[in-house]
Amino acid sequence: MKTELIYSLTEHFEAHAQQTNNGVEFWLARDLQHLLGYAKWENFVKVVNKAEIACETSGHAAADHFPDVRKMVDLGSGSQREVDDIMLTRYACYLVAQNGDPKKHEIAFAQTYFAVQTRRAELIEQRLLDSERLVARMKLTNTEKELSEVIFEQTGGNDDFGMIRSKGDHALFEKSTQQMKSHWKVPAKRPLADFAPTIILKAKDFAAEITIFNSREKQLGNEEAISREHINNNGAVRKTLLERGIRPETLPAAEDVKKVARRLASEDKTRAKNPAALDS
Repeated sequence: MKTELIYSLTEHFEAHAQQTNNGVEFWLARDLQHLLGYAKWENFVKVVNKAEIACETSGHAAADHFPDVRKMVDLGSGSQREVDDIMLTRYACYLVAQNGDPKKHEIAFAQTYFAVQTRRAELIEQRLLDSERLVARMKLTNTEKELSEVIFEQTGGNDDFGMIRSKGDHALFEKSTQQMKSHWKVPAKRPLADFAPTIILKAKDFAAEITIFNSREKQLGNEEAISREHINNNGAVRKTLLERGIRPETLPAAEDVKKVARRLASEDKTRAKNPAALDS
């Protein structure tokens, strides 16, 4: 495919991209029809129908990616009439291209164009998830530091912090910290939280925040009272998770949070040197 044609097609595809109020990028099927080289709407709808089936088969709700809409079109007489149309997300466009006529050069281009765009979105989504986990881990570190300080304030020493945290882990997982470290294959000298998924980091943080609040409000002055408070809070968080179908001790370990931090730092460094490098 000649470079001039590639630039032309890219310009046309991007010119027809629109966004919802929530920032979701989409194309209208009647616009995409012509961009993909289909003269008749009836023929193009058949391709869209195949794409919807592929969407459902892949485990995604077609209604989320192929919502029906209505729009006004100009008639030759200068009047307008309302016609059916379909709002296609980037993923929907990719599936349409995959189910189109491969002999059309527009289809060949679109398959690559939307595959690249979809991959770019996936990379962005993964980075957001990684960043969220790093923030959650940092927040838990700060909360546990504050809890340690509260224990010192209330009891006159913080030697009990590790014991209280372990009791909280047992209430949350119904397994000891060491059992969970074995389950997640956490190195002996590394904290369990460094390998915990985001939902668990936030669960532990929430329980610890309640312990801090109640320890101060109730003036809990010994290890036994603070431990009981922390156990109850972690138990309550566990109950909430179980009610939502989440069993903490059965969740798989997440990637080592230190590796995640290094990867994001490396990506930032690469992007600073070459902004386009991570878009390919």
